[in-house]
Amino acid sequence: MHRDPLDRPVPTTPVRVDKWLWAARFFKTRSLAAEAVDGGKVHVNGERAKPAKPVKPGDTVAVRIGPYEHRLTVTGTGERRGTAAEAARLYTETEASRAAREKLHWQLTAAAPAIDPEKGRPTKRDRRDLERFRGR
Repeated sequence: MHRDPLDRPVPTTPVRVDKWLWAARFFKTRSLAAEAVDGGKVHVNGERAKPAKPVKPGDTVAVRIGPYEHRLTVTGTGERRGTAAEAARLYTETEASRAAREKLHWQLTAAAPAIDPEKGRPTKRDRRDLERFRGR
């Protein structure tokens, strides 16, 4: 066991990757974490992982959740799910990963559809105007 910056012990025994992802709060349930690992969304040390793959401090884990990819270094292991502060002590995210996620987030929000969400469904008049514009 080693100590975190707040001088609390952090467990260092190997633990299953699905259990670690659940304890680190990347997935709400362990079955969702196992499903993501089975689906190829998780890589440990550059290799596709299975749910029972053990992770230990020093391992690198890549997790894809939706369009975002998190590249993490395992700093601790945990068998139980704790608070968000405890979960944050289990890993550190690389700066390149954080920058890439922020850039992708900005691109996705800037490229939001140009539909006015308050207007609702197009009316019959809007549909006719659109068909006239398309040349139908």
